[in-house]
Amino acid sequence: MDNLIHIKDIVKVYEMGEEKLYALKGVSLDIKKNEYVAIMGPSGSGKSTLMNIIGCLDTPTDGTYILNGRDVHEMDDNELAEIRNKEIGFVFQTFNLLSRSDALHNVELPLIYSGVPKNDRVQRAREALESVGLGDRIKHKPNELSGGQRQRVAIARALVNKPSILLADEPTGNLDTKTGEEIMMLFEELNKRGNTIIIVTHEESIARHARRIIKIRDGKIEDDFKKN
Repeated sequence: MDNLIHIKDIVKVYEMGEEKLYALKGVSLDIKKNEYVAIMGPSGSGKSTLMNIIGCLDTPTDGTYILNGRDVHEMDDNELAEIRNKEIGFVFQTFNLLSRSDALHNVELPLIYSGVPKNDRVQRAREALESVGLGDRIKHKPNELSGGQRQRVAIARALVNKPSILLADEPTGNLDTKTGEEIMMLFEELNKRGNTIIIVTHEESIARHARRIIKIRDGKIEDDFKKN
């Protein structure tokens, strides 16, 4: 089976007192290895809820989610934590870097949680930073880096465990247009190297970089378009 992600009839309901809010209303989709997908939609469309479910940060109310051949519903909290640490690399709009730590230590963090020995950790973190063009900035702290460089550190951290999926939430949201374009070119390069990339965005110009665009509205998939 070459589907990395298989989602079938996913429903997500949030209960607000007496009221029920349906964030997702029966979403089904498959994503294969090495795809480059953008999930697009306006605020409140359900795209962030879908991203949180794909990233095992949230669980669906109903439906099936098979990730890399495993049923997510059958995993306990420890297994889900391991999936979040090893299978999925997260890139956020706000970078989420430790301000007092240098780039190398920030990238090492997932490896520390995985119990990787120090020498191996440093080597892998250094290689991840080199892979995003920051080999000469490993000792710089976040306040000594530009916004684009900070996002590259965050991408290196997401890559360091060699995850199955790179999941990016509005990755250029805090960057100017030129720097945002550079980050999108980096994602294209990473995809060419074999990484499966899913980007969540409300911007058409960002989604256009992907090879497949899934549009979501009112909790349902409205359009699923693949480029040749």
